[in-house]
Amino acid sequence: MKNLTSLLGSKKFMVFVSYLGVYLLASGTSWALFSYIKEPNEIVDVSEGRNRIDPNLPKTEECPINGKMYSKPEREIWETRRPITAVIENHADSRPQSGLSNADVIYEVVAEGGITRFLSVFYCGVSVDDIKVAPIRSARVYLVDWAAGYGKKPIFVHIGGANNICGNCPGGVKPVGQVAREADAFRFLESMSWRSAKGNAFDGGTNIGYPIIVRDQYRLDEKSAWEHSVVGLTDKIFKEAENRGFSYEDVKGEAWNKNFTSWKFNDDSPLSTPKATQISFEFWSNKSDYDVSWKYEKEGNRYLRFNGGKEHVDHETNLQLFAKNVVVIFVKERGPVDKEGHMFYTTTGEGEALIFQNGDVVQAVWRKRTQDDQLRFFDSKGVEITLVRGETWIEAIPVGNKVDYN
Repeated sequence: MKNLTSLLGSKKFMVFVSYLGVYLLASGTSWALFSYIKEPNEIVDVSEGRNRIDPNLPKTEECPINGKMYSKPEREIWETRRPITAVIENHADSRPQSGLSNADVIYEVVAEGGITRFLSVFYCGVSVDDIKVAPIRSARVYLVDWAAGYGKKPIFVHIGGANNICGNCPGGVKPVGQVAREADAFRFLESMSWRSAKGNAFDGGTNIGYPIIVRDQYRLDEKSAWEHSVVGLTDKIFKEAENRGFSYEDVKGEAWNKNFTSWKFNDDSPLSTPKATQISFEFWSNKSDYDVSWKYEKEGNRYLRFNGGKEHVDHETNLQLFAKNVVVIFVKERGPVDKEGHMFYTTTGEGEALIFQNGDVVQAVWRKRTQDDQLRFFDSKGVEITLVRGETWIEAIPVGNKVDYN
């Protein structure tokens, strides 16, 4: 047993496992063996190191991502990093998720079959604590498009993605049409120079693993399905990004936010008599587990989230998720575009939007000129709309869907 323990912990063995993991994915084989090496009893307790900064310090520093105010020590931390953009699943069996309450911005859209998925942006909200983020899931091209709006090469965390790799097919690729070219996330990431051994795309299936990305089938106490078990730890993700040359500046000394322009922000200004206190919509019909509603709470000037008719909470805090801004954008939906049921959503150009804030609703236009451009919102006169400082959710629903509010 002692010799076995020594072997498993040796550098040579870990190098072998790393190469084995890459081979298995390249051949289309499940990476189960690769990620099974470390199980939940070896996951680092993320509570270690919390409360590093006095929470009573003056909040004088504006977060560039969502405008929320923080202390100077918190700003000093985030100015050593670049944003994490993590793909988090929302399958009903994967709830409640971990870490969503610490995200600065969250995008929600259908992955396949009416099941939604999140792109969660972590930057200022994870300055103080090492946050458990889960369950991480596979990439989609439209999620990559939104991530690209967060400066030069944000940290993109995922586990696999729509791709044409196939271990049992001639030539190692799937038949033509199995995965549409426009839905091939691996090809898309490679074309952007994000996907490589040491790239800014952190793929738990190929180029990142323990102790940064791990498996924990007991995150929800009862054993969950294998596909719902991938967990990331933000401090370790930031550290690995630094090791790869993706901290606040890259290896050439260029800051991640050189060409990034923040949204415009303002302080709370709630209506004395709210006009929009209940918001509800569906992504797909007959998929009630993924229907969303938001309830306005005047006391906190915020919207509380419900998913599938239930309070949507963060597993780590057991507190209900909320947003200062709920932005509904209407996007063109096409698909399924291939035999695997992948969807395609238009993320560049412009379209209609509804912005809920301060108990009010604003008719708006969303606009994203290029892939690298940040998604922005304008009124009927072309003036950019100011968002309330704080947590912001972007709900991308198909054009033609109805949003009820009163």
